[in-house]
Amino acid sequence: MEKVINWLDARFPLTASYKAHLSEYFAPKNFNFWYYFGSLALMVLVIQIVTGIFLTMNYKPDAQLAFGSVEYIMRDVPLGWLIRYTHSTGASAFFIVVYLHMFRGLIYGSFRQPRELIWIFGMLIYLVLMGEAFFGYLLPWGQMSYWGAQVIVNLFSAVPFVGDALSTLIRGDFVVSDATLNRFFALHVIAMPLVLVGLVAAHLVALHEVGSNNPDGVEIKKHKGENGHPLDGIPFHPYYTVKDILGVTVFLIVFTSILFFAPEMGGYFLEANNFVPADSLKTPQHIAPVWYFTPYYAILRAVPPLFGSQFPGVAAMGVSVMIFFALPWLDKSPVKSIRYRGPKFKIALALFVIAFLGLGFLGTQPPSPTYTLISRILSVVYFLFFLLMPWYTKHDSYKTEPERVTDK
Repeated sequence: MEKVINWLDARFPLTASYKAHLSEYFAPKNFNFWYYFGSLALMVLVIQIVTGIFLTMNYKPDAQLAFGSVEYIMRDVPLGWLIRYTHSTGASAFFIVVYLHMFRGLIYGSFRQPRELIWIFGMLIYLVLMGEAFFGYLLPWGQMSYWGAQVIVNLFSAVPFVGDALSTLIRGDFVVSDATLNRFFALHVIAMPLVLVGLVAAHLVALHEVGSNNPDGVEIKKHKGENGHPLDGIPFHPYYTVKDILGVTVFLIVFTSILFFAPEMGGYFLEANNFVPADSLKTPQHIAPVWYFTPYYAILRAVPPLFGSQFPGVAAMGVSVMIFFALPWLDKSPVKSIRYRGPKFKIALALFVIAFLGLGFLGTQPPSPTYTLISRILSVVYFLFFLLMPWYTKHDSYKTEPERVTDK
């Protein structure tokens, strides 16, 4: 075995990569619960790729055959129902762990210097993930898939000057049709996964270049021992690989429980209308995207049209996502972690979480005057979290960060 490894090392940096990213990559010794979700996101990505490969073996990207091929997978392919439900549940699980991963970044300042590029790569992953989910949502060719895609693509027509041409380009036709299904299938199966895997690799390389953040927001590379290793760091392997295995085990228990007992999750993971074949002549009573898009959909509906154009709502929806990219430069606090921040930031973050969750719920509900009013209020709270951040982080009280990481 030693000769084999030496032969490989002479031609490929196997041992060097293992040391650089696992056994000799020193991570802060005070990681807590919130640091599970990065590895969980990577695991769910693998689940989605593997199950997606098996689904494409029997799926037919044809407007006449797509819905029937999904039913064939569910009913006639051995364990096809398990593969399909694992993929559909995995889509929601992916967004759950990604949202929790992003929340950890917010509370511990993981987007702050010198990790701005890690945050930007992470947000690019999030954008690609949204595109991947949207393109995949059309593929079952059910009623909600068809009309959801119709509504979302039509939003691009609200863009001034180029809107109509843009929406036609995305659809590949003047309406959602077989051409749309084919190009969405190609993007979902080939283009987006390649970009996603590349961005994940860049995200990890950037992370290991500057080192991981920690709940104290202390840079562990400042204090090193005689051997050059951080005094407050421990090797990622075996300590955090074992820790992550525990997180994976608990996650899989929850994941499989949903998978076997509630894969539709009351209509939030798979809507009832999506078990009905797409019909271009029959619009569902209430069209809404899947839950992970609903906060932005609620913002879209909260903004009133201007001169009959929906562009202000479309612009607000786009800005609500893109504004996350500016976080590293909006936060002016002298400390990173919420442990040492003052009440202004904590209150602002709490209001932001309430607004995000509230918008997520309202996005699933049929519009009404009361819901629209609440959506507008929560949308204002959502944007003020970012727009006022330079002020309340700069003028907030704070505690001095410790020189070394703490055990609690």
